[in-house]
Amino acid sequence: MFSKGLLAVLAAQTCAAAVSKARDDATCTKTTVAILGGGMAGVAAAQALHNSSIEDFVLIEYRDTLGGRVAHTDFGKDANGKPYTVELGANWVQGLGSPGGPENPIWTFAKKWHLNNTYSNYSSILTYDETGFNDYASMLDDFEDLYDDASEQAGILLKENLQDQTARTGLALAGWRPKVDDMKAQAVEWWEWDWEDSYSPDESSFIFGAAGENLTFNQFSDANNYVWDQRGYNHLIKGEASTFLKKNDPRLHLNSIVTNITYTDDGVTIQKKDGSCVQAAYAVCTFSLGVLQNSDLTFSPKLPYWKRTAIEKFSMGTYTKIFLQFNETFWPRDTQYFLYADPTTRGYYPVWQSLSAPGFIPESNIIFVTVVSQEAYRVERQSDEETQKEVMKVLREMYPDKDIPEPTAFMYPRWSTTPWAYGSYSNWPPSTTLEMHENLRANVDRLWFAGEATSAGYFGFLHGAWFEGRDAGEQIVALLKDKCSNVSDTSDDCGNRRYYEKLSGSSPLADYSVFDGWPVSSFYSSS
Repeated sequence: MFSKGLLAVLAAQTCAAAVSKARDDATCTKTTVAILGGGMAGVAAAQALHNSSIEDFVLIEYRDTLGGRVAHTDFGKDANGKPYTVELGANWVQGLGSPGGPENPIWTFAKKWHLNNTYSNYSSILTYDETGFNDYASMLDDFEDLYDDASEQAGILLKENLQDQTARTGLALAGWRPKVDDMKAQAVEWWEWDWEDSYSPDESSFIFGAAGENLTFNQFSDANNYVWDQRGYNHLIKGEASTFLKKNDPRLHLNSIVTNITYTDDGVTIQKKDGSCVQAAYAVCTFSLGVLQNSDLTFSPKLPYWKRTAIEKFSMGTYTKIFLQFNETFWPRDTQYFLYADPTTRGYYPVWQSLSAPGFIPESNIIFVTVVSQEAYRVERQSDEETQKEVMKVLREMYPDKDIPEPTAFMYPRWSTTPWAYGSYSNWPPSTTLEMHENLRANVDRLWFAGEATSAGYFGFLHGAWFEGRDAGEQIVALLKDKCSNVSDTSDDCGNRRYYEKLSGSSPLADYSVFDGWPVSSFYSSS
């Protein structure tokens, strides 16, 4: 038997040999910075380099286009037989901006690239159960009144460095206690919480669930605009990329599947599935939390225990939109949303949205329903035919007086099994501290991490990905130019984001003056 010491030596020699082989590989492209992932964070990181006149970088993307989880597809047909474009992933600009206040960068880009979008009026909603229309919309107001108190209490817990709890606990203390068999209240709670977080209040952090909402909607505005642009939402990401990437730019490596990342304090080597590789002085990994949690991607050496723990600690949610097109719009044309309370199962095809509503795509006759978490996993693992049968049964319960035909088109993505995503966006679990999140965000040697999941203030939001990509790019610029004072997030030590090998029971928020570039007070402000 080998001793532990000898095994450690052999492992180190094996790692060193792998690094040496990669560096000697003649197929390696050499560059200063390798950016892994061509979504919002990756493009923002590359743009930060470009803005500082650093052009020696490569952008490596799994798919044949930029955009990442901001992805769309063709669906159905218009009167002339032309397919519509619908968004599979990110769909809203969330929190636009207010006069005299900061503006969400995604909203800035949406205006710059003339992206077609419409205000989501969450008051434009009708409520249903298995008997058809049933007006319980007043319960939405009841929840929101209680949530204001809950959000204020979450801010106090955060400000005073007290222990986190589940959102279920926080809501209950504020007075929201839906009975298990009160399916209308369960549907309302799903609309108010699960639909945004992709997890239930039982599975979500109370403190950071409230803080994330406060930071976005109080910093910018409480408006959400739905993007229905027929060029696709990723038009703005490709537009921003076009400001620094030329047509057929050799620095853009599309259809490139990364299988291994070898990192040292001297540089990073990226191995691709096709056998080629890229050697870089620095790398920014913008892969989703779901990809980091999956064994398809390996690291050499294995990431430190504190880093692996952080990756596994956070949650990757699945948000599945199921699209249907009909020959006519049989649902109320002037209403945007329809909430369904199933008699037995919470979150069973609950929120329906009409694209035939005014201001969207009025003649499309398209409606879609969203499921998350366990229901998303369930429908993503069954056939289209099985799901269509379930969905149509619900629709016919909602409109019992209508003779509803089968849809002319039916489609939904399977985010939880998509190998370049393995989910839709991240969620902050309960009893997970800022220290744990800093470990998720921290670099390891010259390998940096960025994306919506690494944003403490904007996790789950597209603007979180942009802020994090920009920050990682600026950090590397500062290292390359030895100008650490230019880094936008002054809470970081230039060259190394802080991490914790030993975690505390709660996070010492008082140690921070800013976090993710924003005043800490923004996290717990309720107004």
